[in-house]
Amino acid sequence: MPIRPTPEDVAAARLALVAADPALARAHAATPVFDWRVREGGFSGLLRMIVDQQVSLASAAAIWKRVEAGLEGAVTPEAVLARDIETLRGFGLSIQKARYAHEIARAQTEGRIDFGHLERLSDPDAVAALTAIKGVGRWTAETFLMFCEGRSDLFPAGDVALQEAMRWADRATLRPNEKAACARAEIWRPHRGVAAHLLWGWYGGVKRGEIALEDIPQAAEPRGRGVREKETP
Repeated sequence: MPIRPTPEDVAAARLALVAADPALARAHAATPVFDWRVREGGFSGLLRMIVDQQVSLASAAAIWKRVEAGLEGAVTPEAVLARDIETLRGFGLSIQKARYAHEIARAQTEGRIDFGHLERLSDPDAVAALTAIKGVGRWTAETFLMFCEGRSDLFPAGDVALQEAMRWADRATLRPNEKAACARAEIWRPHRGVAAHLLWGWYGGVKRGEIALEDIPQAAEPRGRGVREKETP
């Protein structure tokens, strides 16, 4: 059973982060106490993360309820593979997500992924095992390992909300891209997962109007293809 950071672990990590990087002081001061986010793991947990992507929280919950009902409460690889793509689409999944559901199910039934032994792998090896499945990108793999396995030193650097919060912390004009965000987060080892939680909490509070954000340069127009900001996970 994965061991997840306790509230005491999170509190201690926040203090260590601010000591290592004063740029996080404002985020720490403005963001209330939070617990480590916990989600269901295993096959059903990964499938739900795929279902939840690119839709609102309310829509995701409604679709998942239909998926569970359609699978008769048995969210297993065998149950998913017993339904064809059109049946899965009838539960509210897009055709792409229905195909990814089959891909994840086949990966487990064929032995290409073993959720029961995933926790024995190092962070890089676990990310590699998950992203080898078609439809599972790096962001999905990293957040799955954070929320479902309690891994506390992963940082989903491709997350746009995290990148924007990093821009605020550094009072920068340009939002860092994934490569720059990953490099910037190195100073936060071994608490990068707590740093991500802190930045998500700060970002969410600002967007909801609960936290005032002052003295931040206006964001410059991002270079390259834009990425739509989505709700934090």
